[in-house]
Amino acid sequence: MQSVTIYGRSSCGFCVRARQLCESRGLPHRYVDIEQENISKDDLSKLTGTVVRTVPQIFVGETPVGGYTEFVAYVSKEGATSVS
Repeated sequence: MQSVTIYGRSSCGFCVRARQLCESRGLPHRYVDIEQENISKDDLSKLTGTVVRTVPQIFVGETPVGGYTEFVAYVSKEGATSVS
């Protein structure tokens, strides 16, 4: 699987779970704290191409996957357990 980028906040439980899922599956990932990096939801909307109301916003490579629930489904569908 391509590298995963997770845009989130440290106070977000789903953001933490997304990071844990990557770690437990050995997936290469990068976490971007939108508060520390001063990234707004409007900025994320420009990246995703849709209106962003919640975090996390997760990308696999350059492709937006969605939030935590969509990411879990994506990982399950791909059978991702490690870097391919």
